[in-house]
Amino acid sequence: MARRVIDVPLSVLDLAPVAAGASAGEALRHTTELARRTDELGYHRFWVAEHHNMPAIASSAPAVLIAHLAAHTSTIRLGSGGVMLPNHAPLVVAEQFGTLDALHPGRIDLGIGRAPGTDQVTALALRRTMEGLSAEGFPRELADLMNYFGGDEPGPITATPGRGQRPAVWLLGSSGFSAQLAGALGLPFSFAHHFSAQNTLPALALYRQSFRPSRWLDEPYAMVAVNAVCAETDERAEWLSGPAGLSFLRLRAGRPEPLASPEEAAAYPYTDFEREFLAQRRQGQATGSPETVRRQLGDLLARTGADELMLNTMVYDIADRVRSFELIADEVAGGLRR
Repeated sequence: MARRVIDVPLSVLDLAPVAAGASAGEALRHTTELARRTDELGYHRFWVAEHHNMPAIASSAPAVLIAHLAAHTSTIRLGSGGVMLPNHAPLVVAEQFGTLDALHPGRIDLGIGRAPGTDQVTALALRRTMEGLSAEGFPRELADLMNYFGGDEPGPITATPGRGQRPAVWLLGSSGFSAQLAGALGLPFSFAHHFSAQNTLPALALYRQSFRPSRWLDEPYAMVAVNAVCAETDERAEWLSGPAGLSFLRLRAGRPEPLASPEEAAAYPYTDFEREFLAQRRQGQATGSPETVRRQLGDLLARTGADELMLNTMVYDIADRVRSFELIADEVAGGLRR
């Protein structure tokens, strides 16, 4: 029997992970290396995510990083996964991504999230006011942002660059709120299956039920973000995935640290509860040899009907990160260069 090939577009979500003992500059150089290589391999998009006050993540300024990555790649789409709109004035986001689209037309995605991507104290330091930090204000601020790009009712302020530019706007979510809003607005939707797997199917169903054709899309388009670590063997992939699990536990406990090495993660004294928690969190993700990852991603596609998958590979060493994407491109997706 012929092996099933994952034939939907595959994309990359990268957090510019800062490894223990390394600097933010090294993390950003590694992200640039990964963007170049995945561009060569034929991945569709490369997104970076906004996080703040997290020692393990260096992608706190997506617009700046996207500009750098776009200058060092040729065809891959670059974008945010996402920009957290409650942290910013819509005009600033419109000008930043309008500039990116003017510099790199047809290659820029603007993924928008409604969570702050950090703790409330840090969110307040970013926005400097409590106004706009609540989820209730998100639809209005999103409408303002879209209007700066070319809405039907231009106001007294013209975003320059911004108005007339066409970055592809996505809504991101880990629950049903953004799914329903994306459907009502006729926007593409990306779901964070990599950290909210239990909500994936309900949110996608809500998105498709709510979808209304728009100037942007005639039909719903759903992308699912999934953790994926691929190595030559299942055992090697399990070993490499250890630091990501430990990092999540530390973040959940309110003490985030740089990404541990596989050796440190393996030696950590996990409680039974922590082991069970991590085992549950990894359900529905993709970790293993190419054959195992192919089966796991195929199962995810069968359950979700996703139009595209976005892979997040949080491992300690950049060589292992690059190798994971190479194996998936060549042995799981049948050679993305086609």
